[in-house]
Amino acid sequence: MARTMEPLARKIFKGVLVAELLGVFGAYFLFQKMNSSQDFRQTMSKTFPFILEVYYKSTEKSGMYGIREKDQEKWLDSKN
Repeated sequence: MARTMEPLARKIFKGVLVAELLGVFGAYFLFQKMNSSQDFRQTMSKTFPFILEVYYKSTEKSGMYGIREKDQEKWLDSKN
C-alpha cells in the first residue's frame, strides 16, 4: 500500500511546490508594479484597498516613507 501512495504523494508535493512558486512570483510582480506606477496604485486603491494597505505598510517598515502621502496628495489634486 505504501508503494502505491508514493507517486500520489510526489504529485501532490510537486503541485504544492508549483503553487507556492506561482504565489511568490505573483506577489513579487504585484509589488514591483505597485512600486513603479502611481496610476496602478490608484487602480488598486479602488479595487483592492487592503492589498494597497499591505504595500504601504511594507514599504514603511523597510524605511521608505512618504509614498502614501504623495499618492493621496496627487489623487486629491486630480479630483479638484
